[in-house]
Amino acid sequence: MHRPHIVILGAGYGGMMTALKLQKQLHVNEADITLVNKEDYHYQAAWLHENAAGSLHHERTRVPIREIINENKINFVLDKVVSIKPEEKKVKLMEETLSYDILVIALGFESEMLGEPALEKNAFSIGDINSARLIREHLEYNFACYHNETEKNDARLNIVIGGGGATGSEFAGELADRIPQLCKEYDIEKALVRVIMLEAESSILRGFDEKLRHYAMNSLESRGVEIITGATLKECKPNSIVYEKDGSLEEIPTTTKIWAAGVRANSLVEKSGLGTKNGKVEVTKYLNALDCRDVYVVGDCAYVIDQESGEACNSTAQIAVQQASVVAHNVKAILKEKKLKPFEPKIKGMIVSLGGYDGIGVIFNNRKLVGWKAPLVKILIDSCYLLKLGGLNLVMKKGKFKFLNY
Repeated sequence: MHRPHIVILGAGYGGMMTALKLQKQLHVNEADITLVNKEDYHYQAAWLHENAAGSLHHERTRVPIREIINENKINFVLDKVVSIKPEEKKVKLMEETLSYDILVIALGFESEMLGEPALEKNAFSIGDINSARLIREHLEYNFACYHNETEKNDARLNIVIGGGGATGSEFAGELADRIPQLCKEYDIEKALVRVIMLEAESSILRGFDEKLRHYAMNSLESRGVEIITGATLKECKPNSIVYEKDGSLEEIPTTTKIWAAGVRANSLVEKSGLGTKNGKVEVTKYLNALDCRDVYVVGDCAYVIDQESGEACNSTAQIAVQQASVVAHNVKAILKEKKLKPFEPKIKGMIVSLGGYDGIGVIFNNRKLVGWKAPLVKILIDSCYLLKLGGLNLVMKKGKFKFLNY
């Protein structure tokens, strides 16, 4: 008897939780499940800005996949996806080709560099563990070089962040806390270091109300972050960045540019031949592709319309986890010829940390949080995710407990 083959591409929030849900819901003899990921670990993407700033070691952020899956039920393939061929029901990897009966695409995001080769060449992005680690090492290298150079290069101590959204603001907040430690370690006067955030809009954190945006700006600026709004990027050079504000061009000497002004779905989905919109796969309310019902899509790769608001859902970790639950249910329903379940997003809130003990947020019933309460709630949310992922042992191993010493 043929056992259907379920292939899951990507082990981010959506892919990992889909795999774990199916692992619990299906018996070994009901289906073959294959999880494909280019790394042998899953990681907390919401913590990458801390890794990049150097305030949290990257080992705390990643979780070995084989420690959280049951390999008697899930075949884990460590490989990189090269192409998706839905017309052939195949996925081409670097080392092999997989055939599938049901495919789940959860390949995550890529940084949106606006198609600028100079930006791609000269700027960093916070996209995964390795890119975050590279930023941390680059920062430390430049501080060390500045201290040891006879002729001082101010560009080494100017850190420019492009984008004042959640990622840019969280990274700026972590840097504001981290800079004093770096200065002490490398014997550099703190006043010499500049952290500059460039934002094209009139304010940072556009998704929050004015009061919370104002709090965030005051928090960052009080700790030395220079926020320049209404600034449009014009040129990214190896040792400087040029922006336009109020019709005038300004140039900042810097060897450190971090682009945090947007992401896009993994480019493989557009090349797959599946129907896309804004670079994402258009899906039904059941989260399968409009033109290919045996392909499900979750997270950053899915273009999902909220049936209640009629607008596209933002790709966040909480949405990806909710989608994973629905996809797992529907995959099982297909195998058992049961009724499919529609995806109904439940936005529980949004938290932005502005360093270890500060932040802003909106949670249930539009309740606003500022100060230490925001990162504390975020830690609790992250701990709940770790609990779902690997139980209490994983929470104790990877969880954050710094507030116990606050």
